[in-house]
Amino acid sequence: MWAIYRSSTRDRSFDRGISKALVRRIMSYARPYRTLIVLFLIALVITSLLSVAQPLLIPRLVDNGIVAGDAQVVTVTAMLIAGLAILDAGLGLVSRWFSSRIGEGLIYDLRTEVYDHVQRQSIAFFTRAQTGALISRLNSDVIGAQQAFTSTLGGVLGNLISVTVVLIAMLALSWQVTLVSLVLVPLFLLPARWMGRRLQALTREQMGLNADMSAQMTERFNVAGALLVKLFGRPDEETSAFGARAARVRDIGVRMAMANRWFFTGLTLVASLATAIVYGLGGNLVIRDVMTLGTLLALVGLLAQLYGPLTALSNVRVDVMTAIVSFDRVFEVLDLKPLVKEGEDARSLPSGPLSVEFENVRFRYPRASEVSLASLESVARPEAPTGGSEVLTGVDFTVPAGTLTALVGPSGAGKTTITALLSRLYDPTEGEVRVGGADLRDVTLDSLRDAVGVVTQDAHLFHETIRSNLLYARPEATEEELLEACRAAQIGTLIDALPDGLDTVVGDRGHRLSGGEKQRLALARLLLKGPRVVVLDEATAHLDSESEAAVQRALDNALAGRTSVVIAHRLSTIRRADQILVVDGGRVVERGRHEDLLAAGGLYADLYRTQFESDATVQP
Repeated sequence: MWAIYRSSTRDRSFDRGISKALVRRIMSYARPYRTLIVLFLIALVITSLLSVAQPLLIPRLVDNGIVAGDAQVVTVTAMLIAGLAILDAGLGLVSRWFSSRIGEGLIYDLRTEVYDHVQRQSIAFFTRAQTGALISRLNSDVIGAQQAFTSTLGGVLGNLISVTVVLIAMLALSWQVTLVSLVLVPLFLLPARWMGRRLQALTREQMGLNADMSAQMTERFNVAGALLVKLFGRPDEETSAFGARAARVRDIGVRMAMANRWFFTGLTLVASLATAIVYGLGGNLVIRDVMTLGTLLALVGLLAQLYGPLTALSNVRVDVMTAIVSFDRVFEVLDLKPLVKEGEDARSLPSGPLSVEFENVRFRYPRASEVSLASLESVARPEAPTGGSEVLTGVDFTVPAGTLTALVGPSGAGKTTITALLSRLYDPTEGEVRVGGADLRDVTLDSLRDAVGVVTQDAHLFHETIRSNLLYARPEATEEELLEACRAAQIGTLIDALPDGLDTVVGDRGHRLSGGEKQRLALARLLLKGPRVVVLDEATAHLDSESEAAVQRALDNALAGRTSVVIAHRLSTIRRADQILVVDGGRVVERGRHEDLLAAGGLYADLYRTQFESDATVQP
């Protein structure tokens, strides 16, 4: 029977789908569960034997008990059948526990591995991948892959054992009837070959459509997305677009359901025809006293035990190819290498104050093929092989330890890109970015994250309490340290006024707070972390002049002696800088202090007149 099964799965598309390397990789996830798998298989073997034992008792019950009129034989045999049924039920529960423990363990392992791997991707990956598509990989695809070990593996082995044992028993009872009942077996193989290819394609398409639906819901159901929909008055269009995607999922679900129904209807019909043949042939043999009635009934019972597993084995190809699609989609994410990663010989940053140096830094943002997957971007477009143009074209500057450097320049000049390289969200295409004299590519990521603190213009807060958002910077911080950081960021008064204080939930992305409150809370988180290098990307943009002045005074005290790089549009910040770097066209075109650059009459002077002059009354 194994040869028959192998012949049913031996075609080119199947061989392409299951390579030896892929099988080895899949089986590597089963190693931690080897003991459970062995116990699971033992339970399957015993269950298969029990399923044959009950029909084999029928000849004794009928021929030696009922026909012979022996009540004792009937009673004892009936009790044996009942005992075997109870044992079979108990083993079924045990097998189910083993399979669920293995399956749920595999789901846990795969999900945590994918989650950890995605977390370590560069920020460029997240700017391209759709959140809903990633969530789909962690949910439906991982569950589909898990079924390969539980439903598919257990089903194949259990059914193979059942078929083998049943055939041996049937041949022992009547080899003539057994051979005739197998005449229709080849009809099982024909639909399996076609259905496997068909359902594999439908399954992959269904997974992609579900990911698209999940992506739309993820983007529209957060506060920012919902606000955009409402402000532009597009709920009808959104419902229509979602309905179109949901309709495609519905249609493909119907096609899959009908394909499966046609498949199983055909197999059930073949099994029924085989049963009719056994009744016809066996009944005539009973009439001619060649076979007993009990033996005929046992053969019919065993035949049900034969064609059930054969039906399942015929569908193994469908189950395997479905699982392979899920594994492919999971491995596709796991095989994507992070753009920014820690070197094997990475060392920690030196202790003490840290300087910052950019030496001949050139940078272009990576192409999609370098950081993402087309299947995670439903709107991905082909790219030119040369990629994008350079954003930084040779940046050189030094920020001495403990000093403040301000970056100014027109929009799109490259200021934010410089800060992204400093926090190593990206690596430069050419040149070096050094902190404390160490190239960031040679530094451990943990020491870099501890040393460099960043507050962006759009500070992100998790949908948790104020306390949880602050503790994200330093989990071991005490209550007093939390309150002190809040007071230093000029948000302590607000927190004291809240009924729940630090335990107030801030809402999705902090939308229960105003823009200024969110920004000050982000600054409190930075102060709590206490980094040696601080990067502020227009961090005071959402504050009014009074709040900004208060926060600036807090920063003066908290950041004293720390190296600071600030992108600022406020003159109060720029005037205080030890040096100002004017960035334009991906280069530092001017550098110096406020008065010197203003007197030079260059780009800074133009920016002062257009952007800063109205702010000139604000005192540092």
